[in-house]
Parts: sequence; C-alpha cells; structure tokens
Amino acid sequence: MKMNVAMSKPTSLHVAIAQINPCVGNFDANKEKILNSIDEARDNRADLVVFPEMVVSGYPPEDLLFRPAFLQHIEDTLEDIRQASTDITVIIGAPKYKANSQSDNEKNRLYNMAVVFQNNELIAEYAKQKLPNYRVFDEKRYFSHGKETLIVEVSGVKTAILICEDIWQNEPIALAKERGAEAIVVLNASPFRYNKALERQALLERHAGQHRLAIIYANLVGGQDELVFDGHSLVVDSHAQLIFQADTFTENTYFVEVPITEKGEKIELELASEEAQTYEALVTGVCDYVGKNGFKGVLLGLSGGIDSALTMAIAVDALGAENVEAIMMPFHYTADISITDASQQAKTQGVKYREIPIETVFDSFMELLSKEFAEHKADVTEENIQARSRGIILMAMSNKMGKMLLATGNKSEMSMGYATLYGDMAGGFAPLKDVYKTLVYKLAQYRNQCGDGEIIPNRVITRPPSAELAPDQKDEDSLPPYDILDEVLRLFIEEFKSVSDIVALGFEQEIVKFVADRVLLNEHKRRQSAPGIRVTKRAFGKDRRYPITSAYRKYL
Repeated sequence: MKMNVAMSKPTSLHVAIAQINPCVGNFDANKEKILNSIDEARDNRADLVVFPEMVVSGYPPEDLLFRPAFLQHIEDTLEDIRQASTDITVIIGAPKYKANSQSDNEKNRLYNMAVVFQNNELIAEYAKQKLPNYRVFDEKRYFSHGKETLIVEVSGVKTAILICEDIWQNEPIALAKERGAEAIVVLNASPFRYNKALERQALLERHAGQHRLAIIYANLVGGQDELVFDGHSLVVDSHAQLIFQADTFTENTYFVEVPITEKGEKIELELASEEAQTYEALVTGVCDYVGKNGFKGVLLGLSGGIDSALTMAIAVDALGAENVEAIMMPFHYTADISITDASQQAKTQGVKYREIPIETVFDSFMELLSKEFAEHKADVTEENIQARSRGIILMAMSNKMGKMLLATGNKSEMSMGYATLYGDMAGGFAPLKDVYKTLVYKLAQYRNQCGDGEIIPNRVITRPPSAELAPDQKDEDSLPPYDILDEVLRLFIEEFKSVSDIVALGFEQEIVKFVADRVLLNEHKRRQSAPGIRVTKRAFGKDRRYPITSAYRKYL
C-alpha cells in the first residue's frame, strides 16, 4: 500500500554570507576569493552562499563596462563559478547581458545582475530594478533597469532576490511578497559613511516588519579609489529583529541560521564611535589604494602639524612602519617644536625619517626670479614658493624611492582653497581629503587613546594650527575659527543651504558669504587635487560636480 507523506516546510535556511573585498578588473584574484568562499560554505553545509553586488568585476567598474573584452572576462569567470556550485546554491553579483535573451533589443542591454547557480546549473538571473543615479552612483550611464521579480527555491524556501537600491524603494519588496516570497536576499555595494549602518538597520527592520519576511543583506567590503565599503552585512528575521551583524571592514565568510517564520535570537547593533569608524575607514582606504595599485609603500612630508601627524598614523596602521617614510623640510619659519615633534612621532612609530632643509632651494628660486620680482612687494607668492620647493623634493623622493606620495590636506583646507597647487597639494592620494579639521583633531585624540600609548605628540594636538610660511602665522589669520568654519562648510556643501539659510541659523553673514564664495572660487584647485577617501555625506569628487568656470558667486 502506497502512502502519501507530506514534506514538512523548512523552518530555516543555513546561509553563508561571503563579505568579499574585490579589486576592479582583477578577475583571477576575485575568482579565487569567490571559489574559496563557496568551498567553505559547502564544507559547513550551508544551503546558500550569498555574495555582494558586482563582486565578480569589483565595484564600480565605471567605463570599463564599455569594453567588450572586460564583459567577456566576467562571463568566463561566471562559467568557472557555475562549475564550482556543486551541492550548493550560489547567488552572486555581476554586470552582464541576459543569458538566452529572446529579443534582439534585449540582447544589447547590459544589466546589474544577480546570477543564481545551483548544482552546476544556471537556474536564474535577476536584473536590478532601481538604478541609483545620485551622489557617487552613476548606474543609468551603464545599465538598463530590470522589470521582473525573481523568486527561486532554496532548500524549499521561496527566496526573492534584490540588489542594493531595490531595498531602499518600496515597490520591489512589496512585489516579491505579493508573489510568494518567504525570504529576501539583498546583494549590496553600499559605501561607508558615518551612521549609514543605523540607516540600513532601520530600513531592513521596517521592510521585514511590514512584509513579514526575513532579509539577508550581504555587503561589499574594502577600498576602491575614493570609496570605502564597510561590509557590516546584516540579517533581520521576519519579526523585524536584528539577529546577525558581520564585522566592519573585515573580509570573511559568515554563517547564519536564518529562521523563516519563527523569531530568532535578537541582538543589538554594535557600533563603534564616529571617530573609531572613520579612522578604520581611512586605514582601509589607504591600505587598499596602495595595495591594489601595487605601490611599494608611501612617503609624506611630516611638518610637525596635526594633519601630517594624523596622516602618518593612518599610513603606519594601514601599511606597517616599514612601508612608510617621512620627510621634515624646515625653513626659517619652522618652529623648533615642529621639528622636535615630527622627529618624536617618527621615532615612536618606527618610521624612516629624514630632514631636508629647503633654504637653499628657496634661495635659488628667489635669485632666479629676482629681476622679474624687483618691482613687486613680497606677498603670497613667496609663501607658495616655499610650499612648491617642498613639493619638488617630495615628488623627487617619491620617484627615486618608488613610493607613492601622500598629500596631507584636510576637507576644510580643500574647501577654502587654503593650499598650494603643486606644493602641499602634491601627491597621489589624500587620506584626509574628506575629513574636516575639527574631525582631524578628534581622530588624533582617538588614535592616542587606542591603547598603545601616545602616537601623536600631545603638543601637536593642542598648539594653534599654522602653515608656518610666514612669521607667527596662524590659520585663523586667514580663516574663521574651525568650529565655525566646518559647520558652515557642512551646511553649504552637504546640505545645500543658501547663504541666507545659514545666516538664519545664527552665523554671521560676512563669514558665511566669505566661506561660500571661497568654496565656489576654488573648484579649479580641487579638480587638480589627489583623490581621497569619502567619509561624509558629500565629498569632493564623484559626489559633488560643480563647474570650474562659473560666475554664480556674485549671486550669493
């Protein structure tokens, strides 16, 4: 006698989240990481291994997507991944054309895809529906948007797939629920900025509570040019409880038992302070920019001031002291305590340190130009020659030693143009480019409290900041106090507040007008500056695109 035995509904999914740090275009290295994660997931009997958005190519590949050979490398890599998907389901992000497209028109459309492999077969593809085209994102330049919901069965669980921006909109997850989804997998390349993790958690909990769906959120990790991805993948159960968070800025494969309908064990989101998160982002950005570009190490001008001191601390933490060199270049206006403090920090951190005075270089330039300058009074030109003398020395040492030069300027200076083209702006990468001066001080204090003693001499933090290009010079001779300046800059640059809006908040009109005018006036300098790590809501670079030639200042 035959009996019909009803199969019990799965109560959970055993999920592996592969929080990968890829490099754009390094297909061999990316594939090795991916295959290792698949093997690890299989060995741990995971039902499913989830990878971040566009992990095969690295994110963002930008105009490499216009190169047919680049897209073919992606297809070749995906084929190797398919062959590795024995006894497991793999959901992985990649830019690609749709397989088996029915229409000629569709065959020529590139999509931001999630590809699903199961037991060595390509079983489904999902095209991202919502394409971000704001701030650092430019996806409509490259991709067509998807129009269809995808639900695949993983170990008996109906699992919908979304990609990054899809989860920030209401429609894609609502359609997935309507069509029978029991869980959601979200592939992400979500860049770091402070408090972004709290926003993600609130978003996932809202969606999970509204639709009664468990959500698995896998995020990219690592630095790619000016972007840093923090990882911090999350899982929220169908009762809107956070039940898992991955480490920040850490490449790893994590295993989570995800309940489908029952409550999981709730955890509280653990977040470090703003200073700790930002410092870790800067270290990650420097480490990956130097490593992925194949530089032997870095060097920097160590002035005895706060910006170069913090930059060196970050560089040593990112690369190791043996890969960092510092050069102090004193002149008539360099205070003795600046030389002492620079030397002390280099010794404390174990960094190779040189002192190369610039007096003879400066004097040579002045003698060369004496006839041309005879009828002109001394002004900022002579200050800039000091800075450019240092820039020449630093670039010469960079060339000779084969080490990349780090620029040490901060966001407050870059905003106001308080920097010298081809002088202190020289360099291949600027770690502090998106760090306001007030945050520079907080980060320096944070680093000194990390448990291995005082790295940055306390006097560097407490003394008034100065470019030391003129007698008794202080930054506040040319700029408003940094606590006022930075807030005005934040409101003007990141919040798009007008001069009148900012004045209405209690700031002096003369100061606000001066700051806004200088920001717009110095776009030409920023276009020639080194790339730097994005940590704020709106950084200079991809985040903020203003014309160099503009008369708008007169309307402020």
